[in-house]
Amino acid sequence: MMSTTANPGFAAGELRVHDSVETFAATTRALRKTGKRIVLVPTMGALHAGHRALLRAAHRLPGAVVASSIFVNPAQFDNPEDFEKYPTTLERDLEVLRDEGVSLAFTPSADAMYPYGTRTMVHPGSVAEGLEGDRDGHFVGVATVVSKLLNVSHATDIVMGEKDYQQLVIIQQLVTDLNMEVTVHGVPIVREHDGLALSSRNVRLDPDARASATTISAAMTAALYKATNGPRAVEEEARRIMEDEGIDVLYAVVRGKDLGPAPDHGEGRLLIAAMVGGVRLIDNTGVMLGELPSEGGELPEMVTM
Repeated sequence: MMSTTANPGFAAGELRVHDSVETFAATTRALRKTGKRIVLVPTMGALHAGHRALLRAAHRLPGAVVASSIFVNPAQFDNPEDFEKYPTTLERDLEVLRDEGVSLAFTPSADAMYPYGTRTMVHPGSVAEGLEGDRDGHFVGVATVVSKLLNVSHATDIVMGEKDYQQLVIIQQLVTDLNMEVTVHGVPIVREHDGLALSSRNVRLDPDARASATTISAAMTAALYKATNGPRAVEEEARRIMEDEGIDVLYAVVRGKDLGPAPDHGEGRLLIAAMVGGVRLIDNTGVMLGELPSEGGELPEMVTM
Protein backbone atom coordinates (compact mmCIF):
# COMPACT_ATOMS: atom_id res chain seq x y z
CA MET A 1 0.00 0.00 0.00
CA MET A 2 1.43 3.37 -0.93
CA SER A 3 1.64 5.97 1.82
CA THR A 4 -0.65 8.95 2.15
CA THR A 5 -0.65 12.10 4.22
CA ALA A 6 -2.96 11.33 7.10
CA ASN A 7 -5.48 13.89 8.31
CA PRO A 8 -6.81 12.25 11.47
CA GLY A 9 -9.88 13.05 13.48
CA PHE A 10 -13.39 13.73 12.21
CA ALA A 11 -15.08 16.72 10.61
CA ALA A 12 -18.60 16.56 9.23
CA GLY A 13 -18.66 16.97 5.46
CA GLU A 14 -14.92 16.45 5.07
CA LEU A 15 -12.90 13.34 4.30
CA ARG A 16 -10.41 12.59 7.06
CA VAL A 17 -7.69 10.05 6.23
CA HIS A 18 -6.27 7.72 8.90
CA ASP A 19 -3.33 5.42 8.25
CA SER A 20 -2.91 4.63 11.95
CA VAL A 21 -4.97 1.92 13.64
CA GLU A 22 -4.78 3.87 16.90
CA THR A 23 -6.09 7.20 15.59
CA PHE A 24 -8.81 5.57 13.51
CA ALA A 25 -9.99 3.45 16.44
CA ALA A 26 -9.91 6.43 18.81
CA THR A 27 -11.94 8.54 16.39
CA THR A 28 -14.60 5.90 15.74
CA ARG A 29 -14.80 5.06 19.44
CA ALA A 30 -15.48 8.71 20.23
CA LEU A 31 -18.14 8.89 17.52
CA ARG A 32 -19.90 5.81 18.90
CA LYS A 33 -19.97 7.38 22.35
CA THR A 34 -21.92 10.30 20.91
CA GLY A 35 -24.48 7.86 19.48
CA LYS A 36 -23.31 7.98 15.86
CA ARG A 37 -24.07 5.12 13.48
CA ILE A 38 -20.80 4.08 11.81
CA VAL A 39 -21.22 2.29 8.49
CA LEU A 40 -18.11 0.52 7.22
CA VAL A 41 -17.47 -0.13 3.52
CA PRO A 42 -14.33 -2.30 3.32
CA THR A 43 -12.42 -2.23 0.02
CA MET A 44 -9.07 -3.19 -1.42
CA GLY A 45 -8.92 -0.01 -3.49
CA ALA A 46 -8.93 0.34 -7.28
CA LEU A 47 -12.41 1.78 -6.77
CA HIS A 48 -14.98 1.66 -9.57
CA ALA A 49 -18.72 2.19 -10.06
CA GLY A 50 -19.49 -0.93 -8.06
CA HIS A 51 -17.75 0.56 -5.02
CA ARG A 52 -19.61 3.82 -5.55
CA ALA A 53 -22.86 1.83 -5.32
CA LEU A 54 -21.73 0.43 -1.96
CA LEU A 55 -20.86 3.91 -0.66
CA ARG A 56 -24.20 5.30 -1.79
CA ALA A 57 -26.04 2.42 -0.14
CA ALA A 58 -24.14 3.17 3.07
CA HIS A 59 -25.21 6.83 2.94
CA ARG A 60 -28.86 5.78 2.61
CA LEU A 61 -28.81 4.26 6.09
CA PRO A 62 -30.33 6.82 8.50
CA GLY A 63 -27.78 8.79 10.51
CA ALA A 64 -24.78 7.12 8.85
CA VAL A 65 -21.21 8.25 9.31
CA VAL A 66 -19.61 6.42 6.38
CA ALA A 67 -16.12 4.98 6.84
CA SER A 68 -14.27 3.15 4.08
CA SER A 69 -11.10 1.12 4.39
CA ILE A 70 -8.58 0.79 1.56
CA PHE A 71 -6.33 -2.15 2.32
CA VAL A 72 -4.96 -4.85 0.03
CA ASN A 73 -4.96 -7.70 2.51
CA PRO A 74 -1.96 -10.00 1.96
CA ALA A 75 -3.47 -12.67 4.23
CA GLN A 76 -6.19 -13.55 1.71
CA PHE A 77 -3.96 -14.16 -1.31
CA ASP A 78 -2.80 -17.72 -1.95
CA ASN A 79 -0.70 -16.57 -4.90
CA PRO A 80 2.02 -13.95 -4.15
CA GLU A 81 2.06 -12.93 -7.83
CA ASP A 82 -1.66 -12.16 -7.71
CA PHE A 83 -1.04 -9.98 -4.65
CA GLU A 84 1.78 -8.13 -6.39
CA LYS A 85 -0.35 -7.54 -9.49
CA TYR A 86 -3.34 -6.16 -7.56
CA PRO A 87 -3.85 -2.54 -8.71
CA THR A 88 -3.08 0.21 -6.19
CA THR A 89 -4.46 3.66 -7.00
CA LEU A 90 -4.69 5.27 -3.59
CA GLU A 91 -4.77 8.95 -4.51
CA ARG A 92 -7.48 8.35 -7.11
CA ASP A 93 -9.39 6.19 -4.64
CA LEU A 94 -9.35 8.95 -2.05
CA GLU A 95 -10.81 11.32 -4.63
CA VAL A 96 -13.63 8.82 -5.20
CA LEU A 97 -14.30 8.75 -1.45
CA ARG A 98 -14.35 12.56 -1.33
CA ASP A 99 -16.69 12.69 -4.30
CA GLU A 100 -19.05 10.25 -2.56
CA GLY A 101 -19.10 12.23 0.69
CA VAL A 102 -17.26 9.67 2.82
CA SER A 103 -16.23 10.98 6.23
CA LEU A 104 -13.44 8.57 7.22
CA ALA A 105 -10.85 6.75 5.13
CA PHE A 106 -8.71 4.06 6.77
CA THR A 107 -5.54 3.32 4.77
CA PRO A 108 -3.27 1.17 6.97
CA SER A 109 -0.09 -0.63 5.96
CA ALA A 110 0.20 -4.41 6.33
CA ASP A 111 2.57 -3.88 9.26
CA ALA A 112 -0.02 -1.69 10.97
CA MET A 113 -2.76 -4.28 10.51
CA TYR A 114 -0.60 -7.27 11.43
CA PRO A 115 2.08 -5.94 13.84
CA TYR A 116 2.57 -9.43 15.28
CA GLY A 117 2.12 -11.28 12.02
CA THR A 118 -0.79 -13.63 11.36
CA ARG A 119 -0.56 -15.49 14.66
CA THR A 120 -4.32 -15.31 15.44
CA MET A 121 -6.67 -16.08 12.56
CA VAL A 122 -10.45 -16.55 12.20
CA HIS A 123 -11.53 -19.83 10.58
CA PRO A 124 -15.08 -19.57 9.17
CA GLY A 125 -15.78 -23.30 8.90
CA SER A 126 -17.57 -25.33 6.24
CA VAL A 127 -19.24 -22.37 4.50
CA ALA A 128 -15.75 -21.38 3.34
CA GLU A 129 -15.07 -24.76 1.74
CA GLY A 130 -15.25 -25.14 -2.03
CA LEU A 131 -15.90 -22.41 -4.61
CA GLU A 132 -13.58 -19.51 -3.73
CA GLY A 133 -12.56 -21.43 -0.62
CA ASP A 134 -10.41 -23.68 -2.80
CA ARG A 135 -7.87 -20.86 -2.79
CA ASP A 136 -5.69 -21.90 0.14
CA GLY A 137 -6.33 -19.73 3.21
CA HIS A 138 -8.36 -17.15 1.28
CA PHE A 139 -11.40 -16.94 3.53
CA VAL A 140 -9.36 -17.29 6.70
CA GLY A 141 -7.62 -14.10 5.57
CA VAL A 142 -10.94 -12.44 4.70
CA ALA A 143 -12.65 -13.37 7.97
CA THR A 144 -9.63 -12.23 9.97
CA VAL A 145 -9.23 -8.85 8.30
CA VAL A 146 -12.97 -8.08 8.40
CA SER A 147 -13.03 -8.96 12.11
CA LYS A 148 -10.15 -6.56 12.69
CA LEU A 149 -11.76 -3.82 10.60
CA LEU A 150 -15.06 -4.16 12.46
CA ASN A 151 -13.23 -3.94 15.78
CA VAL A 152 -11.13 -0.88 14.99
CA SER A 153 -13.98 0.94 13.21
CA HIS A 154 -16.52 0.25 15.98
CA ALA A 155 -18.97 -0.21 13.11
CA THR A 156 -22.69 -0.63 13.64
CA ASP A 157 -23.17 -1.70 10.02
CA ILE A 158 -21.09 -3.15 7.20
CA VAL A 159 -21.97 -2.82 3.50
CA MET A 160 -20.61 -5.37 1.02
CA GLY A 161 -21.27 -6.31 -2.57
CA GLU A 162 -23.06 -9.45 -3.69
CA LYS A 163 -20.55 -10.16 -6.44
CA ASP A 164 -18.41 -11.82 -3.76
CA TYR A 165 -21.44 -13.79 -2.62
CA GLN A 166 -19.62 -16.49 -0.65
CA GLN A 167 -17.72 -13.77 1.18
CA LEU A 168 -20.98 -12.00 2.02
CA VAL A 169 -22.48 -15.19 3.48
CA ILE A 170 -19.31 -15.81 5.49
CA ILE A 171 -19.36 -12.32 6.99
CA GLN A 172 -23.04 -12.72 7.92
CA GLN A 173 -22.13 -15.98 9.66
CA LEU A 174 -19.14 -14.32 11.32
CA VAL A 175 -21.11 -11.52 12.96
CA THR A 176 -23.86 -13.94 13.99
CA ASP A 177 -21.62 -16.63 15.47
CA LEU A 178 -19.28 -14.19 17.25
CA ASN A 179 -22.20 -12.15 18.66
CA MET A 180 -21.06 -8.93 16.99
CA GLU A 181 -23.57 -6.12 17.20
CA VAL A 182 -23.20 -5.37 13.50
CA THR A 183 -25.79 -5.45 10.71
CA VAL A 184 -24.63 -6.83 7.35
CA HIS A 185 -26.04 -5.22 4.20
CA GLY A 186 -25.60 -6.80 0.74
CA VAL A 187 -25.74 -4.59 -2.36
CA PRO A 188 -26.70 -5.98 -5.81
CA ILE A 189 -24.02 -6.52 -8.44
CA VAL A 190 -23.25 -3.52 -10.66
CA ARG A 191 -22.75 -4.46 -14.31
CA GLU A 192 -21.41 -2.89 -17.47
CA HIS A 193 -23.93 -2.22 -20.26
CA ASP A 194 -22.98 -5.59 -21.80
CA GLY A 195 -23.58 -7.53 -18.58
CA LEU A 196 -20.01 -7.94 -17.33
CA ALA A 197 -19.88 -7.65 -13.56
CA LEU A 198 -17.70 -4.74 -12.45
CA SER A 199 -14.43 -5.85 -10.87
CA SER A 200 -11.04 -4.33 -10.17
CA ARG A 201 -9.61 -7.23 -12.17
CA ASN A 202 -11.38 -6.14 -15.36
CA VAL A 203 -8.61 -3.64 -16.11
CA ARG A 204 -6.28 -6.60 -16.69
CA LEU A 205 -8.39 -7.92 -19.59
CA ASP A 206 -7.08 -7.21 -23.08
CA PRO A 207 -9.71 -6.25 -25.70
CA ASP A 208 -10.27 -9.82 -26.91
CA ALA A 209 -10.56 -11.19 -23.37
CA ARG A 210 -12.86 -8.30 -22.42
CA ALA A 211 -15.22 -9.28 -25.26
CA SER A 212 -15.09 -12.97 -24.28
CA ALA A 213 -15.84 -12.17 -20.63
CA THR A 214 -19.37 -11.04 -21.49
CA THR A 215 -20.16 -14.71 -22.16
CA ILE A 216 -20.23 -15.30 -18.40
CA SER A 217 -23.31 -13.18 -17.74
CA ALA A 218 -24.91 -14.38 -20.99
CA ALA A 219 -24.41 -17.98 -19.88
CA MET A 220 -26.06 -17.27 -16.54
CA THR A 221 -29.05 -15.67 -18.22
CA ALA A 222 -29.51 -18.61 -20.58
CA ALA A 223 -28.99 -21.16 -17.81
CA LEU A 224 -31.92 -19.73 -15.83
CA TYR A 225 -34.24 -21.18 -18.48
CA LYS A 226 -33.15 -24.64 -17.35
CA ALA A 227 -34.31 -23.96 -13.76
CA THR A 228 -37.48 -26.03 -14.27
CA ASN A 229 -35.24 -29.09 -14.70
CA GLY A 230 -33.37 -28.61 -11.43
CA PRO A 231 -29.94 -27.37 -10.31
CA ARG A 232 -27.80 -29.80 -12.33
CA ALA A 233 -29.46 -28.69 -15.57
CA VAL A 234 -28.68 -25.05 -14.73
CA GLU A 235 -25.03 -25.88 -14.02
CA GLU A 236 -24.60 -27.91 -17.19
CA GLU A 237 -26.13 -25.23 -19.42
CA ALA A 238 -23.97 -22.46 -17.98
CA ARG A 239 -20.81 -24.53 -18.33
CA ARG A 240 -21.69 -25.63 -21.88
CA ILE A 241 -22.19 -22.09 -23.14
CA MET A 242 -18.95 -20.81 -21.62
CA GLU A 243 -16.86 -23.76 -22.79
CA ASP A 244 -18.30 -23.44 -26.31
CA GLU A 245 -16.82 -19.92 -26.33
CA GLY A 246 -13.42 -21.22 -25.22
CA ILE A 247 -13.68 -20.04 -21.63
CA ASP A 248 -11.84 -22.06 -18.98
CA VAL A 249 -14.62 -22.75 -16.44
CA LEU A 250 -13.29 -23.27 -12.91
CA TYR A 251 -16.73 -23.94 -11.50
CA ALA A 252 -20.41 -23.44 -12.32
CA VAL A 253 -22.34 -24.49 -9.24
CA VAL A 254 -25.86 -24.04 -7.90
CA ARG A 255 -26.20 -23.84 -4.13
CA GLY A 256 -28.92 -22.79 -1.74
CA LYS A 257 -29.00 -19.08 -0.97
CA ASP A 258 -27.20 -19.88 2.31
CA LEU A 259 -24.63 -21.86 0.25
CA GLY A 260 -25.99 -25.15 1.54
CA PRO A 261 -27.22 -27.85 -0.88
CA ALA A 262 -29.40 -26.54 -3.69
CA PRO A 263 -33.13 -27.26 -3.35
CA ASP A 264 -34.97 -28.95 -6.19
CA HIS A 265 -37.60 -26.23 -5.88
CA GLY A 266 -37.14 -22.77 -4.42
CA GLU A 267 -34.49 -20.10 -4.18
CA GLY A 268 -30.90 -20.94 -5.05
CA ARG A 269 -27.73 -19.27 -6.25
CA LEU A 270 -25.75 -19.95 -9.42
CA LEU A 271 -22.07 -19.19 -8.80
CA ILE A 272 -19.39 -19.09 -11.49
CA ALA A 273 -15.62 -18.69 -11.66
CA ALA A 274 -13.69 -18.69 -14.93
CA MET A 275 -10.29 -17.82 -16.35
CA VAL A 276 -10.51 -15.36 -19.23
CA GLY A 277 -7.31 -14.10 -20.83
CA GLY A 278 -5.35 -15.20 -17.78
CA VAL A 279 -7.64 -13.26 -15.41
CA ARG A 280 -9.80 -14.99 -12.81
CA LEU A 281 -13.39 -13.66 -12.87
CA ILE A 282 -16.34 -14.54 -10.66
CA ASP A 283 -20.06 -13.88 -10.97
CA ASN A 284 -23.35 -15.12 -9.56
CA THR A 285 -27.09 -14.71 -9.75
CA GLY A 286 -30.19 -15.83 -7.93
CA VAL A 287 -32.20 -18.63 -9.49
CA MET A 288 -35.71 -19.86 -8.66
CA LEU A 289 -35.39 -23.59 -9.15
CA GLY A 290 -38.43 -25.26 -10.59
CA GLU A 291 -39.56 -22.04 -12.29
CA LEU A 292 -38.85 -20.18 -15.52
CA PRO A 293 -37.17 -16.76 -15.19
CA SER A 294 -39.23 -13.60 -15.49
CA GLU A 295 -40.19 -12.32 -18.94
CA GLY A 296 -37.19 -10.94 -20.81
CA GLY A 297 -34.66 -13.28 -19.27
CA GLU A 298 -32.86 -10.59 -17.30
CA LEU A 299 -30.80 -11.55 -14.30
CA PRO A 300 -33.01 -11.31 -11.20
CA GLU A 301 -32.21 -8.78 -8.51
CA MET A 302 -29.78 -10.13 -5.94
CA VAL A 303 -30.92 -11.02 -2.45
CA THR A 304 -30.03 -8.50 0.25
CA MET A 305 -29.03 -10.06 3.53
